[in-house]
Amino acid sequence: MPKIDVAKVPKVNSSTYPAKFRHIAGNRTRQALGDAAGLTQFGVRLTRLPKGAGTSMRHWHLTEDEFIYVLEGEVTLTTNAGEEILRPGEAAGFPAGAADGHSLTNKGDADAVFLEIGTRAHSDLIEYPDIDMRGMRIGKFGSFTNKAGVPYTEY
Repeated sequence: MPKIDVAKVPKVNSSTYPAKFRHIAGNRTRQALGDAAGLTQFGVRLTRLPKGAGTSMRHWHLTEDEFIYVLEGEVTLTTNAGEEILRPGEAAGFPAGAADGHSLTNKGDADAVFLEIGTRAHSDLIEYPDIDMRGMRIGKFGSFTNKAGVPYTEY
């Protein structure tokens, strides 16, 4: 496979969250480098978080591993254990099925840039321990419900 021209990989800053939860991830920018390389077994995204932005609501995956590696700036990682700062050259991993919700927020003064690497499981259940939401994905189609199973309708 030839070298990827990262500058030509589309930048996406949208979120698939229901409207009431979208505010945390609306300012992030992601580039699907794994897609650009034709990868099918795991995904790689280059993510940029401006000051005050976050990646997601705190969550964990039933069937997908996740890994992050910080390239620039700093991010605050929040897990069940609390908050800790990750700086360039530092990494964190989140094994599938480990019920320890995680999220990243940029509380620094400069943009933070990092790689997100994760499994591409055919189906997954995503738990959000701090809010009334659960995610489910089969193939490329996903949906969100509250914890009682009622679908969110405002996107």
